Amino acid sequence: MDLDLWTEKYRPPTLKEILGQQPIIESLMKFVESKAVPHCLFTGPPGTSKTTAATAMAKDLFGASHERNFMELNASDERGIDVVRNQIKNFARTMPSGDAPFKILVLDEADHLTADAQHALRRTMESYAQSCRMVLICNYSSRIIPPIQSRCAIFRFSRLDDDEISSRLEYIAKQEKLKLDSNGTKAILYLTEGDMRAAINLLQAASSTGQVITEKIVYAISGRASPETIKTMLAHAHERKYTDSLQLLKSLLHHEGISPNDLVKQIHKEVQSLNLSNRQQMNVLEQIAEVEFRIGEGANGEIQLGALLAYIGSGSDTSE
Repeated sequence: MDLDLWTEKYRPPTLKEILGQQPIIESLMKFVESKAVPHCLFTGPPGTSKTTAATAMAKDLFGASHERNFMELNASDERGIDVVRNQIKNFARTMPSGDAPFKILVLDEADHLTADAQHALRRTMESYAQSCRMVLICNYSSRIIPPIQSRCAIFRFSRLDDDEISSRLEYIAKQEKLKLDSNGTKAILYLTEGDMRAAINLLQAASSTGQVITEKIVYAISGRASPETIKTMLAHAHERKYTDSLQLLKSLLHHEGISPNDLVKQIHKEVQSLNLSNRQQMNVLEQIAEVEFRIGEGANGEIQLGALLAYIGSGSDTSE
């Protein structure tokens, strides 16, 4: 492929091209226009354009001098105080290149920093605010110490709407000449739950079969069960058809290779399809949480899930 064409096709997006998060994107665009960017904290679920927004803001602001005035670090690689004292401090203390008003440092997965490293970072943010602005990105803002939160403009990213993800999937399928049917798109949306990155990765994995990307292929590639199968299994359990329910459970675990951990999460998602009273549903949800904990601690997944199905059939009507 011609290098110019490759660069054009895979260039980083601008702020205007980011889907969803419109109030946040509009605020960032105003920062770029005024060239007055505060320290920022981007928080929210994975795959919601946090890192892309930070990179796009720096690219829109700096233009040709982007590479000289921008640095991205991942705090999950080095979590200790040394990364703040060395890499971050050395970048922040130097003056920006060209006509850039300041540098931008993006610290991804900042919630992985230790408490000592965060306190050192707070001091660095104060000392070098004139020469460097910092954008901290995390999934859980509660893991960032309050002194850092108070020094940042906090932007909370939400999960993307299904319409936004499906439109992007259709665009990618068209560009890459993939055959993606509507049920395949719905399956991807069901599994990824508003995570754009996971949706694109799942589309790429499904496309490796070289076939039309259908619902069946998506569930097979992802190693997850179809919601209809889960609903049928739960319905059998609720109707006390234990043999049928257990046969479906064994088929999912042994023939389709579904992970017990993934299976219990899907059961949690589909349990509302059962005709249960509020009290019964509360009891079942509490039992699902207990089963997930036990599986996570190393208990046998088949035994725990079998006990959960038995509880749905015979124990969900317990009042205490």
